[in-house]
Amino acid sequence: MEEDLAPNMEDEDDEDDFEWAAGQEEDGEFDWLEEEQEEAFVSRERPAERSGHVAVTDGSCMFVWGGYKNADTEAAEFTDLYLPKNEIWIYNMETGRWRMKRSEGDVPNSMSGSCGTCVDGVLYLFGGHQARGNTNLVYRLPLRASALRWEKMSDLTGLAPTCKDKLGCWVYRNQYVFIERLYGAAETRQTLFVVCFRRLAYFGGYGYIAQPGHRGTFELDENSFMGNHAGRGWNNHIHVLDLETSAWSQPITKGDAPSPRAAHACATVGNRGYVFGGRYMDHRLNDLYCINLDTWEWSEMCVPQHGPVGRSWHSFTPVSADHIFLFGGFTTNRETLSDGWLYCVSKNEWKPFKHEHTERPRLWHTACFGPDGEVFVFGGCANNLLSHQQAAHSNELLVFTVQPKSLVRLCLDAAVLHRKRLEHMWDVLPKALLHRLKQRTTGDS
Repeated sequence: MEEDLAPNMEDEDDEDDFEWAAGQEEDGEFDWLEEEQEEAFVSRERPAERSGHVAVTDGSCMFVWGGYKNADTEAAEFTDLYLPKNEIWIYNMETGRWRMKRSEGDVPNSMSGSCGTCVDGVLYLFGGHQARGNTNLVYRLPLRASALRWEKMSDLTGLAPTCKDKLGCWVYRNQYVFIERLYGAAETRQTLFVVCFRRLAYFGGYGYIAQPGHRGTFELDENSFMGNHAGRGWNNHIHVLDLETSAWSQPITKGDAPSPRAAHACATVGNRGYVFGGRYMDHRLNDLYCINLDTWEWSEMCVPQHGPVGRSWHSFTPVSADHIFLFGGFTTNRETLSDGWLYCVSKNEWKPFKHEHTERPRLWHTACFGPDGEVFVFGGCANNLLSHQQAAHSNELLVFTVQPKSLVRLCLDAAVLHRKRLEHMWDVLPKALLHRLKQRTTGDS
């Protein structure tokens, strides 16, 4: 029954079971497909179309890894293919150009549904789904080094999360200030110490049955027992990874926690983590929850006015200290969405966001906020991923301007537009501005 159902998803209509289709190939056959396509991928000037990938920003660059696409095969049944695991695609937001770098070291297996975050120029990759199923391994990749070398974080202590994919993450920094006063014979001296603790808090996801000791709720998916697969389901667990001590922990939360879910989206604003939507059993949700990352107290944000419909596989991106941008997703009625919304934190209200990409629906895409007030949406699927037709995976980049452009950005745009008239005066500009202009006009990425 597994062979009949998984490749075409004829009986399963949810993002949670669908991952078994992406990992359906036997190990040898799957590796062969991946290697067979690798040469075709790297010959591209831009990354291949994909869904379920990760993307993070550092400075003016966006880094893309992983995901899957349709296999280039003429087989009667649609086949999914993970993207090459050692490829890192880099998009320069200043020049608008792509380039690819090969990574080395402890390279993770090709996966989809992983959770990627960037802290101080380092990409942290957790979880995902690979050919053998879910994983709970953590990898780090310094993005500012000349050579991109993966490191497997194998020395972590504490109770790790269960193996899962399609989860969310809040990046949080606890900053403590210590003032020491030393009284001498002549005068009082003050010494100021600032200690910053960096933490990654992972929430929810779809994965294997939770073992004893995990705090939170796990809801078993009865459909996950098809074939010889181990049972999987949804959870609302929070696991915190302290990057200073390399230790896992689980906070004791207060308040009414959200229901278990997967394919939701998380956003961090100050010391608060927000989670919107996601899939729980047969429902795609439109609830919005907030957790105080200092006290670990949950609050449901009951927004009074009309807001977004329930969805999964969407993006939820902080764009200021008071706003979060929501785009796309997939509804309970299997509609792929292209609507945009802005959530105002201080007013607790949703407002529709008008944009020019209403004819480009997306699900299971990524969204990154750039330094000039723009959100860069890359990849994802443009049609019903769970239908009987071939998935329309995309490699298109959609840009949403969610903040007014800065005066510096407007001046740079004008200088490039009127290059022939102004270029002879560029050498008098400060070096940083001159470098940005040359990047945009010489093709350097």
